[in-house]
Amino acid sequence: MKLQNLVVALCFGVGVMAGKYSRETNEPKPSGSDGQTVEFRIAKLNQVWEKAKRMQLSPVRHAELHSDLKIQEKDELQWKKVKVEGLDENGEKEAQLRRNFNVILAKYGMDGKRDTRPLESNYLKDHDTKDGDVFEDPRLDKLWNKAKSSGKFSNEELLSLKREFQHHKDKTHEYNILMDTVSRTEEIHKNVISPLEGDTKEHVLHQKHTDLKQKMRDLSQGFERLRKLSHEGFTEDSEFREPRVIELWEAAKRANLSDDELDSLKEELRHFETKVEKHSHYQEQLELSHQKLRHVESLGDKEHIRRNQEKYDSLAEKTREMGYKMKKHMLDLSNKISREGLKHNEL
Repeated sequence: MKLQNLVVALCFGVGVMAGKYSRETNEPKPSGSDGQTVEFRIAKLNQVWEKAKRMQLSPVRHAELHSDLKIQEKDELQWKKVKVEGLDENGEKEAQLRRNFNVILAKYGMDGKRDTRPLESNYLKDHDTKDGDVFEDPRLDKLWNKAKSSGKFSNEELLSLKREFQHHKDKTHEYNILMDTVSRTEEIHKNVISPLEGDTKEHVLHQKHTDLKQKMRDLSQGFERLRKLSHEGFTEDSEFREPRVIELWEAAKRANLSDDELDSLKEELRHFETKVEKHSHYQEQLELSHQKLRHVESLGDKEHIRRNQEKYDSLAEKTREMGYKMKKHMLDLSNKISREGLKHNEL
């Protein structure tokens, strides 16, 4: 009887999770003021999306932007409800949303600043990069070259290690964007006249500096892990392969959780890793589909072009949906680990 109840509970849990991550993406698309179908329910997000369509973003990067904008949309719509209830009096959540939006603009080169980074940096194009200068960071390049020539890694392990290095590079870039956003906010803060407004902004800046310190700690711990991994190689008891999942698992182990809580989280992370791997596979297929479409367009057969365009559009839509679900799930897991860790530290 207990086993039967457990099966029912598990099935119910899976159903709830499936609904949780599919409900938003299955809703019909909203309409603008002119009655035309638009991508997002918030005007500024639609403006960013329309601008992105005119930019030379790779298909994978374009899909990533869509996922980030969907997360931003969800958070802003939630905040509007919170604001109506008077639960964001000091404007902290509003400031965080504004910062997140600015980070998205900077991340995709849409903040009006000249971007000195390479136009394309997704992992599918790493093989075009010159040997010895893969990650545009002397410390990472030095570690990577040592690991590559050490003979400790199989080809498959080198690919896994390279994904971890790329993930660390991306995290460093996000940190730099955040630091730049804080610096600009501080410049504005200096020009504040109203004492009351000044106090509010002081609080917001303090929160941003706290976020920066945490991200810097995460980067330091991440680099230390890469250094250790590069010298010692992968161990047989390595729990996970995907960098984002490894990052969550390392955070969980530092969060002072009980053995039972860690075991439960480990199982959840295994399911999440499957989702991340599936999303990565779709990203690769999207890139290949785009290359094929460009080739077919050069041949000029309209019917052939139409069929390949339909396949590409369908794959792009699926990749965007999966990207949103994956990022949403990752944020939920990260918040869960933070909450559980905070709860244990307070006991």
